[in-house]
Amino acid sequence: MTIQTLVDAFRSIRSQSVHACEPLELEDYGLQAAAFSSPPKWHLAHTTWFFETFILQSFFPGYQVFHESYALLFNSYYNAIGKQYPRAKRGILSRPTVKEVMAYRQYIDTAMAQLLTQMEFDSPVREIIIARTQLGLEHEKQHQELFYTDLKYSFSVNPLYPAYMSGEIMPNTRQVKESKQAKMQWQNYLGGLVEIGIDARSENFSFDNESPPHKVFMEAFMLANRLVTNGEFQAFIDDGGYQKSEHWLSDGWAAVQKNNWTQPLYWINTEAGAKEFTLYGLRTRQADQPVCHVSAYEADAYANWVNERLPTEAEWEFAAKQHAVENKEVMSNALSALQPATSDPEKDHVLTQLYDSCWQWTASAYRPYPGFKVSEGAIGEYNGKFMCNQWILRGGSCVSSTNHLRPSYRNFFYPDDRWQFSGIRLAKK
Repeated sequence: MTIQTLVDAFRSIRSQSVHACEPLELEDYGLQAAAFSSPPKWHLAHTTWFFETFILQSFFPGYQVFHESYALLFNSYYNAIGKQYPRAKRGILSRPTVKEVMAYRQYIDTAMAQLLTQMEFDSPVREIIIARTQLGLEHEKQHQELFYTDLKYSFSVNPLYPAYMSGEIMPNTRQVKESKQAKMQWQNYLGGLVEIGIDARSENFSFDNESPPHKVFMEAFMLANRLVTNGEFQAFIDDGGYQKSEHWLSDGWAAVQKNNWTQPLYWINTEAGAKEFTLYGLRTRQADQPVCHVSAYEADAYANWVNERLPTEAEWEFAAKQHAVENKEVMSNALSALQPATSDPEKDHVLTQLYDSCWQWTASAYRPYPGFKVSEGAIGEYNGKFMCNQWILRGGSCVSSTNHLRPSYRNFFYPDDRWQFSGIRLAKK
């Protein structure tokens, strides 16, 4: 990657975060409906703080921090950097204002452009700056997705069911035109001793938790060619799926009882019929669209109910590597997982909906790969310390950012989390 290419990518990705805020009203920037979510304003500031903290303060001679208190306000979880403002209280930060946060972004963007275009460092330092800039950009893409997931949750608790985007949900431009519901097909994979993971020394970017590559043995298996639909999950509900403990893991059943789960998050039953809350507001629930916003516990329970299972992350990656990764772009007509898998004889033998609808829960715990080593310093806190009590999701979603996804990408959340765009792909022997 040339310096000019990196600078162009920096400007483009940073501007995408601001562009995503254009439909917001000023009052929306501070919304935080739950402790697990963050306000739009905080996302804008935190991603900016990342570049200031891990690049500019270390490598830009004479750099002056924009505001000394921002180190406390916008540090997410880096203990080596210092204290953090309580996550659950980010929504009460009326100051700095949106105007001040935008000024902060401009200040950092200008400094980063100067650093990148005027670098006169020895090769090792230069490589560190480039690597951290790439990490910062991919980090911003992650927060661009969190912007949508957090905002959707905050909007959903409002009885007005406000829409982030007006208009009708448009079909994904990659969908084939035929509207016939795709029948679930099973794709066979021989398995054996295979390699998963990615070499961190490769030219393409990857996060540290995707490395190192290593061998895994797997038995022959099959994966469903598409995701489970709303209609199929409704059958699970109609059969008393949320009332029958035999389908559930013990912790999952406890979560059902504690949270009074009876259906996926954002499903709303009204006198006018079955609805689903989306970034376009409340919309009629469609049976042929992929079920979304389910926890790992719900995904596992459904799989048990149909006498199948969730794939392991190794199985998912091995299968996905045999299919091309389509360029995923966030567009105004693709901000919803509500895209049915349609019948196409030419594609019935391939895996669909890998990256453009919902992240797919796997049966794998989030643990380090053999040989994984945490990077030195605060930057090492990015992933390693979270490798406990969480489950792996693979693929991508309709709100994932441009060129952010690949077969080796490891997403992770706690198994009771539902506000992410998470769905179900089945596996079996």
